[in-house]
Amino acid sequence: MNKPATSSERVVAAFDFDKTVSTRDNVLPFVRAAIGTRRLLWALLRTSPRLVAAALDNRKRDAAKAALVRRTLTGYDAARLAEVATAFADDVIARHLRADVVDRVEWHRRQGHEVVLVSASLAPYLDVICSRLGFDAALATGLAVGDDGRLTGELAGPNVRGPEKVRRLDEWLGDGPVFLWAYGDSTGDRELFARADQPIRV
Repeated sequence: MNKPATSSERVVAAFDFDKTVSTRDNVLPFVRAAIGTRRLLWALLRTSPRLVAAALDNRKRDAAKAALVRRTLTGYDAARLAEVATAFADDVIARHLRADVVDRVEWHRRQGHEVVLVSASLAPYLDVICSRLGFDAALATGLAVGDDGRLTGELAGPNVRGPEKVRRLDEWLGDGPVFLWAYGDSTGDRELFARADQPIRV
């Protein structure tokens, strides 16, 4: 354990989402909610060798997610996706949260700490969950939208995983001293743990 925060110091608690605040990974369930089980299975069958290889190799997970989004969500109406994301977020909150971690989020809020989600999960639903649960911000993987209001099929910036979590968090934190708590569950949180004053593996 590193030095405790002083009473005058800014304190922030950063939480991974999938399998930390939530009981599961949420990207595939969200895509399924958006396009249906049959289309998702067809997309997975067409890209399965690449996705399976990526699942076994941390270095390829970002490319695998980009390939999945490109295959399934290119041309999707952004306004319609926002509706899907709201319903999906409400279902996650109702059925797929870890009560012990949600209690921990509330503990931080009662202490006057800022709480932020830093996750490779997708921004359309994580932004809604952020608002519903009272987080100060959600730093998540975005989806690019074209001038026609439809998804381009590309990610809006890098996948928020590994070093990108720290980069996005530091950008959000800005200048000035901060005592940082970090909660996560996987190798994708290694750099976030290294950045934190108080890392906690869930």
